[in-house]
Amino acid sequence: MASANYRWALLAGTALVALSAAPVVAQPASTDTSETDSTYLTPLVVSGDADTGGVGDPYATPKAVSTVGKDEISQFGGQNLDNALRSQPGTFTRDSPQNPGIAVNIRGFEGSGRVNMEIDGARQNFRFTGHEAQGFTYVDPALLSGIDITRGGSSVAGGAGALAGVANFRTLSVDDLITADKNYGGFTQVTAGTNGDGVSEAAAAAFRVNDTFAVLGAISKRNPQDYANGDGTTVPFTAQDILSGLAKAEITPTLDSKFTVSGLIYNDNFTANSYAQTVNNQTYTAHYDYTPAGNDLIDLHANLYYNDTRMTYGRSPGSSSGGSARGRVIDDKGWGVSVTNISRGEIGQVGIKSTYGFEYSSDDVGVINSSAAPTSTGVNPPGKGSIGGIFDSTTLSVGIVDITGGLRYDRYTAQGTASLNPASGNPLGLTAADLAVDRADGRFNPSVSIALNPTPWLQPYVSYAETFRPPTINELLTGGSHPTSPVGDPTVFDPNPLLQPEIARTWELGANLKGDDVLAAGDSVRLKADYFYSLVDNYVTANLDNYPDVYFFNNPGTSTVQGIEVQAAYDAGGYFGSLAYTHTHTDLPAQVNGFGASSYLPDDMLTATAGVRLLDQHRLTLGGRLTAVSATSHAETDTPKGYSLVDLFANYKFDNGIELGANVSNIFDTSYTPALSYTPSTTGIATGRGRTFEASLKASF
Repeated sequence: MASANYRWALLAGTALVALSAAPVVAQPASTDTSETDSTYLTPLVVSGDADTGGVGDPYATPKAVSTVGKDEISQFGGQNLDNALRSQPGTFTRDSPQNPGIAVNIRGFEGSGRVNMEIDGARQNFRFTGHEAQGFTYVDPALLSGIDITRGGSSVAGGAGALAGVANFRTLSVDDLITADKNYGGFTQVTAGTNGDGVSEAAAAAFRVNDTFAVLGAISKRNPQDYANGDGTTVPFTAQDILSGLAKAEITPTLDSKFTVSGLIYNDNFTANSYAQTVNNQTYTAHYDYTPAGNDLIDLHANLYYNDTRMTYGRSPGSSSGGSARGRVIDDKGWGVSVTNISRGEIGQVGIKSTYGFEYSSDDVGVINSSAAPTSTGVNPPGKGSIGGIFDSTTLSVGIVDITGGLRYDRYTAQGTASLNPASGNPLGLTAADLAVDRADGRFNPSVSIALNPTPWLQPYVSYAETFRPPTINELLTGGSHPTSPVGDPTVFDPNPLLQPEIARTWELGANLKGDDVLAAGDSVRLKADYFYSLVDNYVTANLDNYPDVYFFNNPGTSTVQGIEVQAAYDAGGYFGSLAYTHTHTDLPAQVNGFGASSYLPDDMLTATAGVRLLDQHRLTLGGRLTAVSATSHAETDTPKGYSLVDLFANYKFDNGIELGANVSNIFDTSYTPALSYTPSTTGIATGRGRTFEASLKASF
């Protein structure tokens, strides 16, 4: 009943917005080329300044970065945001068909903060120990304008404690909705699909009251049902019921300063880990920019945020009692702040650009293990933790050479109380003093890169960076026992408050190539390629050597991860294409995530997209995408078999702001299970979505 009320409310709101757009839709086509010549699905996407949380132009940045644009999210990530993320080089996800959370994997590293996931710069530190990724971000793709991905170390805000990289999910902004010289803008969209895709609706609107004040509001509703795989078998517990909303306000008191405050709310009901669950995620941010004209020393950006992710367990389907974990609650309340300033200048013939500042975030995790035993020790423990640091990244430009030196000092804290299960053999020999955890430690992490600019079209570079990842509360304090252990052989989970931080040392050799008017007048060619080599010490996995006692520990020795990443884009207006390829070789130890989920990437991954734009002003776009995933050389992986998928898509834009879209995913109805996928409730069947048709109607105003 609640879902129906939400849907009627959303449909009513959508209708009101559509009515307000009607006069605009009835008008003749605008002569403003910013609207009529908008290019759909261009592979040449540029995000915000790389020094302030974005990645800028990936093909002009001497670093392994990429960005996912709004069109790509809408076209390929509407059913599952993992599909859009997996199309980026060196980037993958742990794709759980049952859990809607996003777990970004970079170069084979995921979970427990190895990749720092953010929403508008707000850290998403929700952790969940199980047969999963040890951390999720919950966000609705309908409310996103882009995703920025940094692979490797980050010497600016967002890089604290991130071993392998940063993924920042950017929500819609006023400038995304208001175009040309209007003071309002927005869209309404309805999408319907087969194979359980159902009907989803989204609406967004922005209004610029005057030169000082602007507001934005958006809402989205989706409730897909269980879908079928390529064999025609229904994959159970893949239904969801999602309601999300976004509100923003921009205040520009002067030409040099701007305040942006926003609130994002996400609510989802689904079934995973054998229980009906509800997840509510709330993200609130306050951002300030101060960029005084003519002042090269001040380019200030500050961000203050609060995030609350709450997971609640309901009944276990088929259980008369509701299940032993019914009533479980995991609630992560976190807040943080970051301040960045950029100074520019020259000393003689040497150009200088220095980016420096600090960041800090803190999380307080509260846990109720179950309704029957609210204070008992479980696998997911309560506790407090923080990570913060100061950083500086300075670039010296001399002729064609750019030399960048970075140094950051990060410090973490962890507090909580561990306890041993009475059935534990205490294999670590822990004392009572060890179980009262109150620790703090830090590390200096240097980085250096050299980039050459011998021609306007070529930029080779080489870099070295050190990163570290402190142990999480879940790894330090985990406890309890496995709920389905055989009688007489109980699996006992032990804490390990003696864990040390993971440390990575990464070399990278790469190049950017860019050219215009190469194959045809007005076209653009872009290519970015790199080779990376990482040495990782103290890598944390589950230790099964003392079974039935299981605990997290630092693996001895050094693990090696290396690979090649290539991304390319071509756009000639009438036709376009993009490619992302990754080859990875690793000797990371098994059981690298939680208690049973390995995170080995497939050896080779390829995504290729190609299309044409036809008719007057390129209103009709037709194209297709190939995704090819190889087998993996590691027997421990969840899905050793490779697979290939083909999707087709079409989009037509009318003069009046109406837009029609259609796509067919997995057109050959291939039976497969996504790599890095784990679904404990659906063993024995392929869990990849079978052939699905989808159509959408969008009205922009």
